[in-house]
Amino acid sequence: MNGSGLLKLKRLLLAVAAFLIVCQPAFAEKRVALVLGNSAYRNTAPLTNPVNDASVMAATLKNAGFDVVDFRKDLPAVETRRALREFADLARDADIALVYYAGHGIEVDGANYLVPVDAKLERDTDVYDEALSLDRILVAIEPARKLRLVILDACRDNPFAKTMKRTLATRAIGQGLAKVEPTNPNVLIAYSAKAGSTAADGDGKNSPFTIALSKFLPTPGLDVRRAFGYVRDEVLKTTNNRQEPFVYGSLGGEDVPLVPAPQKPAPAAAAAPTAPPPTPQSEARRDYELALQIGNRNAMNAFLAQYPSGYYANLARLQLEKFTAEDARVAATEKARLAEQERARLAAEGAQKAQQAKAEADAKAAEAARLAAEKAKQVAQDQAAAAEQKRQADAAVADRAASDKPAADQTATQPAAPPPEKTTTVAALATGSPEIDVVKSVQTELRRVGCLTVAVDGDWNAASQRSLTLFNRYAGTKLEIKAASVDTLDAIKLKQARVCPLVCERGYQADGDRCTRIVCAEGSFLNDNNECEKRRERKPVAKRDSDERPSRRERERAFHPQRELDEPRVPSAAIPRPQKRARAEGGGSGQIMCDAYLCRPVRHGCHLEYRGGGGPGGNVGNVEVCN
Repeated sequence: MNGSGLLKLKRLLLAVAAFLIVCQPAFAEKRVALVLGNSAYRNTAPLTNPVNDASVMAATLKNAGFDVVDFRKDLPAVETRRALREFADLARDADIALVYYAGHGIEVDGANYLVPVDAKLERDTDVYDEALSLDRILVAIEPARKLRLVILDACRDNPFAKTMKRTLATRAIGQGLAKVEPTNPNVLIAYSAKAGSTAADGDGKNSPFTIALSKFLPTPGLDVRRAFGYVRDEVLKTTNNRQEPFVYGSLGGEDVPLVPAPQKPAPAAAAAPTAPPPTPQSEARRDYELALQIGNRNAMNAFLAQYPSGYYANLARLQLEKFTAEDARVAATEKARLAEQERARLAAEGAQKAQQAKAEADAKAAEAARLAAEKAKQVAQDQAAAAEQKRQADAAVADRAASDKPAADQTATQPAAPPPEKTTTVAALATGSPEIDVVKSVQTELRRVGCLTVAVDGDWNAASQRSLTLFNRYAGTKLEIKAASVDTLDAIKLKQARVCPLVCERGYQADGDRCTRIVCAEGSFLNDNNECEKRRERKPVAKRDSDERPSRRERERAFHPQRELDEPRVPSAAIPRPQKRARAEGGGSGQIMCDAYLCRPVRHGCHLEYRGGGGPGGNVGNVEVCN
């Protein structure tokens, strides 16, 4: 082969290689998932739905084409940590890493923990050893490049929070899970219910949250944020607005579908009429609704950077004002809490009166600032909610008008109103937790400060109202007792220590935050005043023993045996008194003759004459003289 032929062969090979490189399909994204379901709890009542929900999610992700779906159920703490380590290795070269958890979760001091099936949680500090923090889950999915997604169906009413002992009175044990703000990019954390509220297990085999997830998440080409928006609307509709799922975190401007969109087929010869192209107004509307679904400051700022003016820009600014008012309220609440804590500390340490007075003034000023921030937040929230309701009404009217317009007119002219595309129906912004959740939170705080002794049941009954009345009395507040509110909850949270005095039953005494049994020392007893009293010793009482001492008649018989023979025998019980005997014998004037041994009546016809002397000396004294 000559040089020209070799050159042609090389060119041909290069062309074939270039063709193969160009025509080779793009590498698919690697998607991995870890699915955990805990139902068989060993130290509390088992749950029915978590394992069922986890099974549904595992099947959903496998059908969606995930490369790895690791499904584990009823794991103890050691096995859960091992599963997270293994999954972290899988996520190192993955584009999308997803962790789904169904079971019990608990919030302690603002941090969230997942509860394994072997946890006991007898004390509040046991959560650090026996449970797994949400941060540990985030570490496991951190290597993923494009999307790190955590889905928690763990906002149930947790029984551990009711039974565990408090080692520190100021350690807060919240209801549901606490709000989180991921610090790493491309992280989304989805709750089955908004922070601070609980979710329902549902009446069927699966929870409403999991049913909605399996319905919308695997939709090909659907952005994950919009999918969670559909999930939110579905759960709100199913639970009659009692449960609102929520998503925390943010992503970039590009769509991030959990399942890639299918390849579009080649256009047919007779193509169907195409839909009208999107208008700037419709694009702004879609992006605003997406930012509203994410619901944080970063999303609204990103929207305003792309749409700095217009109708939807004004709505976004109202939402930002609401976020600013909420941040100011949170800061004022924290400042009031710290001021109250400082005042209580100075009072407990017996500081100088000037320092206590200054701390009292600071606490009152902080409380006034908190109330003002609360009112400002409510005003901003009401304005944003009213604007959002008006926008929804206008959008609904525009959608109906566009759907009724003939298709020919739609393609011929461009409507000034927003396009007739169907977008996510956004419910009105919630102004807080559902009523029953607010009641449970208030009852939990009243128990913490020692004013409520009954169980937390979400029923604002007479016992709850009495407990809030006690709180007003001892805390010096004037909270409305007829209903529980967010303001009431915030006011009680400001108190870090016990407010209502501890009342113990008889036989027990207050010892800090608990009642201990009173044990009296030997020789003492518990009296009616619930105090130990020493028993009094009984003094001995002298008694005569009639059997040992001789009677008076026996003593007379011993001294005058002859007199006993002269006198008639009369039973001792029948011996009359001297006066009666004298009358019976016909004695004299009723006089009595006594000598050194006995007394007797004067004989009949005789009388006594005093002859001088007498007494113990044995002189004559009285003498019986007979006529």
